[in-house]
Amino acid sequence: MEWSDTAEQAAFRAQVRSFLEEELPPGYRNLDARGPHDPPPTGDWRHDRKSKDPEVRRTAEGWGHAVGRRGWTAPHWPASYGGAGLSVMEQFIFAEEVAAAAAPVIDPIGIRLMGSTLVIHGTEEQRREHLPRMLAGDGGWAQCFSEPGAGSDLASLSTRAVRDGDEYVVNGQKIWTSGGHDADWASLLVRTDPEAPKHRGITFLMVDLRAPGIEVRPIVDATGRHYVNEVFFEDVRIPVTNRVGEENRGWYVATTLLDFERSNVSGAVVNRKTIRALLDYARGDGRRFSRLERTGALRQELAHHVIQTEVQFNFSLRIASIQATGAVPNYEASVNKMFGSELGQTLQRTATKVFGLYSGIWDGTHPLAPMKARFTVGYVGSIPATIAAGSSEIQRNVIATRGLGLPRG
Repeated sequence: MEWSDTAEQAAFRAQVRSFLEEELPPGYRNLDARGPHDPPPTGDWRHDRKSKDPEVRRTAEGWGHAVGRRGWTAPHWPASYGGAGLSVMEQFIFAEEVAAAAAPVIDPIGIRLMGSTLVIHGTEEQRREHLPRMLAGDGGWAQCFSEPGAGSDLASLSTRAVRDGDEYVVNGQKIWTSGGHDADWASLLVRTDPEAPKHRGITFLMVDLRAPGIEVRPIVDATGRHYVNEVFFEDVRIPVTNRVGEENRGWYVATTLLDFERSNVSGAVVNRKTIRALLDYARGDGRRFSRLERTGALRQELAHHVIQTEVQFNFSLRIASIQATGAVPNYEASVNKMFGSELGQTLQRTATKVFGLYSGIWDGTHPLAPMKARFTVGYVGSIPATIAAGSSEIQRNVIATRGLGLPRG
């Protein structure tokens, strides 16, 4: 494998770096050095664009417009739909540099997941209606898939949709809807044929979250942060024209979307930066808090994590090579998702051990809180990492059946 850029790729990388240096708003610089209790902007573009602080809103809008002017809001979409039409390796480079700069991604669920799914499965009318709106940053998206009784076993979902003329009438509940309180639209999985085998009676819909009968309730996580939600549907009427793909064939549309979700090429960059920031602090301003110099086992753990990030980066390169052939990564994306989310958890755990009892300080403003309690809060916040976007158990099943060809047990 050739890891170095070609001349053309190096020129494109330089172009992206120059753009980030010139156009990234001051409020979005050095986001990865922020503490979990620092004031906004948060770096979550969907949240910032709806902030009560006008300056935060201007920061989010300005960044969205800057990316849009370069045509890089949707780098992976075909140019015919308003995307940049970048090659797979250019997309990889773009994602790598954006992650290295800790720059916010514009509406990741809408652009990267739902928009990409519409390009493959949507009608031309759906593309004309929704893709330009996504590119303009006019409405963030969420994903209403999981339910209280259907998380890892998503295909057992029970939210019902009954056809009534040109509309579906939807009743049910979704849970763990990330960013649902900041989103205007959502992708929604519903059961339209309760008699069919569970994978075959599901339909994929797009829903305006401002429609009558929808209630979004916050779920506050263990860190005190509100990011996920419950969403309740009571006699919500959704036009049939909002169906993506065929009725009762929505599971196969959803698997396309989930494959895009699991093909994360920036995770290794983030983990690399996390390790570098930890080491720089532990050897510098935070030396008095650190146990690294006197604990060889911790140094070995961190060395192991450095190796793991390189493995993760190569998983991402493998996925890019698959996409370059026109195929959609499947079990390969599950390998990357599982490996990356488990690495993120163990890295947070190791970091708290580096600072020992100082990691018990929750208040990031406390003078004895290492790195503004970044890893204290990060350790607690990492709990859902191996559940969200498909649990590690589900990923292992995918790898076993689709990757290794093992029988279903």
